[in-house]
Amino acid sequence: MSVPYPFSAIVGQEDLKLALLLNAVSPEVGGVLVRGEKGTAKSTAVRALAKLLPPIKVVAGCPYSCDPASPNPECPAGPHPEDTSVEERPVRLVELPVGASTDRLAGTLDIEKALAEGKKAFEPGLLATAHRGILYVDEVNLLSDHLVDLLLDVAAMGVNHVEREGVSVRHPSRFILVGTMNPEEGELRPQLLDRFGITVEVTGSPDPAERVEVVRRRLHHEADPEDFAKKWFAADGEVAVAVEEARKRLETTRLPEGVLYKIAALCAELGVDGLRGDIVTAKTARALAAWDGREEVVTEDIRRAALLALSHRRRRGPFEQPGIDPEELENALSDGPDPPDGPDGGGAPPPGGEGESEREPQGSDGETSDARPGVGEGNHAATEPFRPVRLEVPEKGQGGSLGRRSRVVGGLFGQPVGDREAVGSVRDVALAATLRAAAPHQKSRGRSSTGPGISLRLEDLREKVREGREGNLILFVVDASGSMAAKRRMSAVKGAVLSLLADAYQRRDKVGLVSFRGESAQVLLPPTASVELAAPRLEELPTGGRTPLAAGLEKAAEVLAREKLRDGERRPLLVLLTDGRATAGPDPRRAAARLRALGAASVVVDTEEGYVRLGMAGEISDSLGARCLRLEDLRADSLVQLVERRRVA
Repeated sequence: MSVPYPFSAIVGQEDLKLALLLNAVSPEVGGVLVRGEKGTAKSTAVRALAKLLPPIKVVAGCPYSCDPASPNPECPAGPHPEDTSVEERPVRLVELPVGASTDRLAGTLDIEKALAEGKKAFEPGLLATAHRGILYVDEVNLLSDHLVDLLLDVAAMGVNHVEREGVSVRHPSRFILVGTMNPEEGELRPQLLDRFGITVEVTGSPDPAERVEVVRRRLHHEADPEDFAKKWFAADGEVAVAVEEARKRLETTRLPEGVLYKIAALCAELGVDGLRGDIVTAKTARALAAWDGREEVVTEDIRRAALLALSHRRRRGPFEQPGIDPEELENALSDGPDPPDGPDGGGAPPPGGEGESEREPQGSDGETSDARPGVGEGNHAATEPFRPVRLEVPEKGQGGSLGRRSRVVGGLFGQPVGDREAVGSVRDVALAATLRAAAPHQKSRGRSSTGPGISLRLEDLREKVREGREGNLILFVVDASGSMAAKRRMSAVKGAVLSLLADAYQRRDKVGLVSFRGESAQVLLPPTASVELAAPRLEELPTGGRTPLAAGLEKAAEVLAREKLRDGERRPLLVLLTDGRATAGPDPRRAAARLRALGAASVVVDTEEGYVRLGMAGEISDSLGARCLRLEDLRADSLVQLVERRRVA
């Protein structure tokens, strides 16, 4: 059995350790999301935390970890008699793998009992195992959206309710939720970020002495883990005692009315959406006071709690980094209005204050841009982004990567839409269809119609056919030549691409960015899941020079061919934004035909403007086998609606 790394032996990372300990003191804080680069002790700290928590008493043999002091009267494994045996065991650390299914997480019908005994029985999932323990999700940003939604709903309500295959089960599921992620691999949607109670950012230490100490301790642990654990046993014991004392102190820790008012005023001043931020800040401040040994929450607790509970709730758009400026926080705390004198008193911030009516839409530059289009080379700021549109690969894929864009059929995720005969190993049995296939043969197989069980053979097995959505690789190929600078056309193109990037961010895509101008094309952003990296590259894109359209298409073909070797399951979607003119290089139609041979779906966005149009972008789209849209089409409708209209026509 492996010996976990001691919690007290972790060097630095004080914010990370404090966030975990606050959740251990008060699980009502709502869990913690740990964001940081690889190799910063995120997983190590979470696994070490479980060893600090005191053991719990459970009803012996109960898979739902019922508390013998107050067993669940509706426990699916109950009811438990009053004289039931009790056992004491350590707090469980349950890890949720990225590829887990809904059935594995929430639980499902016990197929073995259903087939052998003809009974409907429930097989508990990880949410039952994690009750009264820790549920750890590494790389939570790579988890499929439907699993994240389910997980966070249960974490908020403390109850898992399963309705599936004729089975209805409801059981408590309260746990400390810990998620870790590397932002370089893609962000969580703001709606999901908000569901985590607190968040911390972790980075590697720049101090050489501290880094040496990390290496020294790690080498000692790997060489002799038991000796290393003994060295830190006493320190871990002290932390465990402190957690237990803070838990008891929390019950009597006071949260004065004036403190509550300060928290509400702070959240309003910082522009935090909704009320979850207020609630979590109050709970975190109370846990901080209990951890520090105080009986009452003070202003310093609010300050520290706000940094943990509000930084990830201030994100205004997919390309903004979360966080709170400490100086801004200090000003908001010191300049806030005084609490009202009574329950009907005033105290609301005066209307028309700073930041209320003067906020500019993200990405809008109005008429104040210094860019001067059409004069040599320039850098054009994006106009206000268009309404996001949905592009998708027309044909249904098979399986594919998790996401929310193009349709796929036949994978392990999504909604069941039918069944089929099983071929090879079966991981997603369609129970009802299997029983229907076996039912006509029971008499010939010697089974009695009144006896228990049913006779099954391999040819009876059926598996579910599911249809869902996948994430794609969206490769933007942008014409940045001099002709695109005329009449601020490049600003409109950048605004359109920013909208498409926002859509890609929400749909769990990878994105890449290629531009062409002058005599060549270049890859501004290799394919990455971190969509927000594309926005600054796009904003900094200069324009000018001739139009080597063929070079842009050839560069796109190189990127797609290379990416197919790296991530063959993720289907690409090429988005070419150009007016179709080619003033440098070979005939772009030949390059388009070669690109088409790769089998990538494409969309051409025709950026040509004016009453007289040459329609060159349409010729390129024909060579690509792509759909061609005008730039203004992106302003008015989603692509799905547009395509439907054209199909009807």
